[in-house]
Amino acid sequence: MQAAAANLGYTPSAVSQHLTALQRETGLTLLARAGRGLRPTAAGHALAAEADRVLARVGAAESLIADLRTGRTGALSIAYFASVGAAWMPQVVRGILTELPGVRLELQLREHIPDSREERADVQVVVAGAGFEPGSGFTAHHLLDDPYVAAVPAGHRLAGLVETDLVDLADERWVDNDFARGWCRANLLEACTAAGFSPAFRVEAHDYRTALAFVAAGIGVTVLPALGAAHLPEGVTCIRLLRPTPTRSIHVVVHEAVEHTPAARLAVAALRDAAQTPPP
Repeated sequence: MQAAAANLGYTPSAVSQHLTALQRETGLTLLARAGRGLRPTAAGHALAAEADRVLARVGAAESLIADLRTGRTGALSIAYFASVGAAWMPQVVRGILTELPGVRLELQLREHIPDSREERADVQVVVAGAGFEPGSGFTAHHLLDDPYVAAVPAGHRLAGLVETDLVDLADERWVDNDFARGWCRANLLEACTAAGFSPAFRVEAHDYRTALAFVAAGIGVTVLPALGAAHLPEGVTCIRLLRPTPTRSIHVVVHEAVEHTPAARLAVAALRDAAQTPPP
């Protein structure tokens, strides 16, 4: 008893009181007389061994909490749409994993914000219009205004121009690049209506890359956000559009429950850097 008290920094009487209380709470005899001293009973040995395991688990939990607070471990889900995936996400993921190599990233290709809060990612890159509201419990940060450009094949009558009016494409054969009929396509159609025409879609493609391949083959022209035209196939050139210039706004939406965590803060910072970095 005296040795235990000295090891713990307690008085022998304090240790004795704690042991008496423990026996009373457990209803077990933990110590038995052995000559002029005490020895643990079988129940005492079993409880001591379990206490060691409990304390080890508590220590592991405290280490995990410390790692989560500093961002050394944990998980973060990031949702993004296709053109951002190709242009930004490699740089973003590399930045996060360089600083926080223990974090597991769950990447999701998603064009729309889910209706259910439970299905939404911790961080999502979205396209939205003016007055965008991310919903209760989420915060939105503007990243970039992305103007649309016209992609035309080599030898096209407009191929040597730097910019042109949108209406100059009115009589062209158009390649559709938004099979999902999403916000970006609606935004383009509104701009064409404002310019006084409706585009004549002759070929329907599912994505920007496929549409650009059709343009390279000389099948028609396509109009898409500049970010989607960052990597052009050979034989395709881009022209800035005027009067009007269709533009989409890109935002990052962060779940307020994680926005102060190191991983989420780093993700937002990496996305800002990617948005400000010109494509190669």
